[in-house]
Amino acid sequence: MQKITPFLWFDGKAEEAANFYVSIFKNSKILNIARFGEAGPGPKGSTMVVSFQIEGQKFSALNGGPQYTFSPAISFLVDCETQAEVDELWTKLTAAGGKEVQCGWLTDKFGVSWQIIPRAFMEMMQDKDPVKSQRVFKAMLQMTKLDIEALKRAYRGE
Repeated sequence: MQKITPFLWFDGKAEEAANFYVSIFKNSKILNIARFGEAGPGPKGSTMVVSFQIEGQKFSALNGGPQYTFSPAISFLVDCETQAEVDELWTKLTAAGGKEVQCGWLTDKFGVSWQIIPRAFMEMMQDKDPVKSQRVFKAMLQMTKLDIEALKRAYRGE
């Protein structure tokens, strides 16, 4: 059993967000939807909490109201194996109102921050040669969506 579950607060869009996320990521599904009853505080029958799973990671989403919003101070880092995976997730997560930020970061249409990061970038950043890793870091700072081939050229000093 998973010990820690990210719990996301939405203003009436928890079920919509959960359905959006499970439509984007493979091996994802809605696990449970709890609805408000007579006691409220939301309208009877409307979504209260949605439990869902993305790539084996369980999440919960609450329709808690407008009191809180998302911030880039917390984001979800997605480990991508290929440029095609980076491109696909980037396109889907920025669709319909999402925003590109920089350095592999984006905000989806619900205001949730994501880092779409190629594994190759992380490997190059961990190189024992600080000159190579700094070149990669500087290249990344110039990007919005990360480009694996451009990062590799920077790594090689090209």
